[in-house]
Amino acid sequence: MAKSAGQKLKLLYIIKLLTENTDENHPASTADIIAYLDANGIHSERKSIYDDIARLVEFGYDIIQVHSRLGGGYYMAGRDFELAELKLLVDAVQSSRFITTRKSRSLIKKLEQLAGKHDAGKLQRQVYVAGRIKTENESIYYSIDSIHRAIQENKQISFQYLDWNLKKELSPRDQIQRRVSPWALIWREENYYLAAFDSQDQIMKHYRVDKMGQVKVLKESREGMEQFDKTDPALYSNQTFGMYGGREETVTLQFPNRLIGVVLDRFGRDVDIRPMTDRIFRMRARVAVSGQFFGWLAGIGREAVIIGPVSVREQYQRWLADIVATMQVRSELPEPTQVSTEDAE
Repeated sequence: MAKSAGQKLKLLYIIKLLTENTDENHPASTADIIAYLDANGIHSERKSIYDDIARLVEFGYDIIQVHSRLGGGYYMAGRDFELAELKLLVDAVQSSRFITTRKSRSLIKKLEQLAGKHDAGKLQRQVYVAGRIKTENESIYYSIDSIHRAIQENKQISFQYLDWNLKKELSPRDQIQRRVSPWALIWREENYYLAAFDSQDQIMKHYRVDKMGQVKVLKESREGMEQFDKTDPALYSNQTFGMYGGREETVTLQFPNRLIGVVLDRFGRDVDIRPMTDRIFRMRARVAVSGQFFGWLAGIGREAVIIGPVSVREQYQRWLADIVATMQVRSELPEPTQVSTEDAE
């Protein structure tokens, strides 16, 4: 490396050394810095190192000098992320179902570089979280990026919807290239959903992003602004159980007081709650009446009561009766119910 070129890179190499190899317990001495620079073809003297550190501190780097009889030195105190914050990010990446295992490892490796050499091992232990189900759709990482870009540029997108087959592979449901206007990405129950306007059906729909393949940003401008403006994405995700659409109704439910936490977890703290006695309360909320909604109620059991409207209560009773009738059939297996995994259809 030419001397002039090396001197121009000198400060960058010092920053790299301090960022990647030092912390409070592992300072780099002046001799360490000189040796590191020499290894990279840059000759330095002790006095120039003092001046370089002073210039870096003046520029804004949080470099601390340690004085010790056993040998002091310098370390990078201020980092973009604290170790505790990086651990949170690593666990979030590892636990996210929509990020594939390979992409999770790649992202975690990059996060480790932000921690420095001596703390990277502490993050590596975070990788071995109990096995979680991860998506197999490697393209989801880029699908999300394309959707964000389309939203920012006010463009429509096209994509192919995917389904699982018996070979445990994601394959196209059909040959249709769907065209929609993307308006919001919603994170719900460990999955990403796209809220989009379907111009053909003139309604808002939502789709599992990990089941969207070949996402492309189109030239056409988005449509459906008026419909989206009427939709509160946060409220929409709370009222749409399992993110499967259904007829929207204002439903009144009754629960024992001890289940208030379950209700708030599902509907949020702004839900209309009214105490009825010292033991029970009622709540009112807009929900998408669907099998997923009824399944949530059934999971709670007899303590979840639909007060109104009567039509929803009767629909719930029929839903339960159909399940009981199916379970009673012993002579032959019932024909499986066709369930659409395209959440909007």
